[in-house]
Amino acid sequence: MTDLSDLPPAWSGRRALAWPGVPLLVALALWAYAMRHTDVSRLDDYGLVTALHPAFWAGLVVLTTGFWLTVRDPRRAGAWAVAYVLGLLVMERATQAVLYPTPLYAWAWKHEAVIDHLLTAGGLQTADQVGDMAVYDQWPGFFAAQAALTRLLGVDSAAMFMAWWPLVSSLMLLLPLLLIYRTFTEDRRLIWTAVWLFYVANWVGQDYFSPQSVAYALHVGVLALVLRRFGRSAVRGGRPRQAVWTVMLVVMVVAIVISHQLTPGMLVVCLLALCLSRRYRDWVPVATTVVIFLAWCLTAALPFLSAAMPDMIRSVGDIGANVETGYGATPTGTGAIATSWAARLLSASVLLLAAVGVLRQRVLRHRARPLLLIAAAPLPMFAASSYGSEMIFRVLLFMLPGAAFFAAAALLPKVRTLAADAAAKEAGSRQAAPVQTRRRGLGTWVGLAALLGGTLAFVPAYSGKDRINYFPPQEVALVRQLFDQAPDGSLVVAANRNYPLAYASYWSVDHYWFLDDARSHVDRIVEDPAGTLAGDMAGVERPARAYFLLTQGQLANSEMNGQLDEAQLDRIQKSVAASPRFQLVAENSAGWLYVLKQGGGAER
Repeated sequence: MTDLSDLPPAWSGRRALAWPGVPLLVALALWAYAMRHTDVSRLDDYGLVTALHPAFWAGLVVLTTGFWLTVRDPRRAGAWAVAYVLGLLVMERATQAVLYPTPLYAWAWKHEAVIDHLLTAGGLQTADQVGDMAVYDQWPGFFAAQAALTRLLGVDSAAMFMAWWPLVSSLMLLLPLLLIYRTFTEDRRLIWTAVWLFYVANWVGQDYFSPQSVAYALHVGVLALVLRRFGRSAVRGGRPRQAVWTVMLVVMVVAIVISHQLTPGMLVVCLLALCLSRRYRDWVPVATTVVIFLAWCLTAALPFLSAAMPDMIRSVGDIGANVETGYGATPTGTGAIATSWAARLLSASVLLLAAVGVLRQRVLRHRARPLLLIAAAPLPMFAASSYGSEMIFRVLLFMLPGAAFFAAAALLPKVRTLAADAAAKEAGSRQAAPVQTRRRGLGTWVGLAALLGGTLAFVPAYSGKDRINYFPPQEVALVRQLFDQAPDGSLVVAANRNYPLAYASYWSVDHYWFLDDARSHVDRIVEDPAGTLAGDMAGVERPARAYFLLTQGQLANSEMNGQLDEAQLDRIQKSVAASPRFQLVAENSAGWLYVLKQGGGAER
């Protein structure tokens, strides 16, 4: 058992019990005021950072300061820490849902299309029926659950609630995180500071409406279960019904395996790392996970894995290529670069603090060694695959539960055992007390500064690309108009897939994103936009149609990720508009929709 309760309370009496509610209420009031006075109609390259009303930033400062001063006081009830963390989640994860009238992220809209397809088709389909999108039918757990939820709620589609998913998925992590941290310490300050750091450092953006958001919460839940119920002391202590915990483990692992490709692999390496600790040398969890994982890979997921295996084998060991971003994924422009560096510095700071915590807190280094192993376990995955240039972000995400714990330990006073505390009290070393008090005071403000820096840096790291990720209602309406009128077999051509409903009707409408092509073909489109695009679209026959769609989201994604700039895309649009081979179908402030005339004549 460890204890960090060595700071005296600031106040006493009823006022001391009630004062933590003051900064919490002030922070939430400032947040509510900021929500009413923030305009997101014209986002720049800094995303939500420059759009937010200053009251939001003031609220974050008040909230973080109130949390830090409250959680360090040993006489504060634990409920205050819960309230502050929930306040943080509201300000972090609910802000976008409140401000934006439509859901964020093209990938979230893609997942909504998969759910719509599942509801429409009434069952899973193969690559012969839906092409590359069959991969989602081979890992259907999340989509089947969301389809059932959509039916249960009686809504038209998952788009009705998916904007709130970041808040929901973050709340799902709270209980397993608390269970993990309470396995290694009973000091609530260390526990809640670690939880706070986990949330402010989790900028990677995998909490949106996606299979990985649920799979990750289940992953952390499995680790909590194994750490608390599969250790040697748990088994020897006769804790009831080990078979019940094994059944629960199987259920959670099955849910992970049928929902996401990468998370089971990360879970296996984490469980293997735990086996390096004598306390957790139990092979039941890792063997169970491996068997279930292999069973799924060799049956339902085999079609996809058979096609992808050659590329996966080639990427093994190529660490440089696995962490490389490549064309179309390089931040371009002052805002994109600044927010990208904010994210990097935030992650680097938490990892550096974690290293300091490991070196500084000798007791935790011994007692929490399993958590240290879990934090280090994802690192070898750099050598396994690039995972679409996202492996570096996923590794950071899976390291975070352990890294946040040791980073929190670096911000708090020296960890001592209860026995050492008792001995110190008996010795009564009063002469050192003034020096210790001064050190504690300095540590309080240094820790607060570090926590404030991380909490504020979360906003640009998490919301700095909202110019890419946000689609205004006009853009949603334009794309919806396209799919409402497109006959089966039609072709939709766009610069990239960064627009809402990009995968709508993917089982009956083909899509072509020309920025995914070789750069030489992209250059030909830039040189002769209308002629080259007309040639690419000419193979579509009646009654199907060929459409060209250019929207605000495509422009933002192309410009901020180093593809084509605004002038080049503007040239493409004007060339198509001036060409007699294309006809304007619809336009608004968010984009244009053209159709290729068939047979060389005018559209009837």
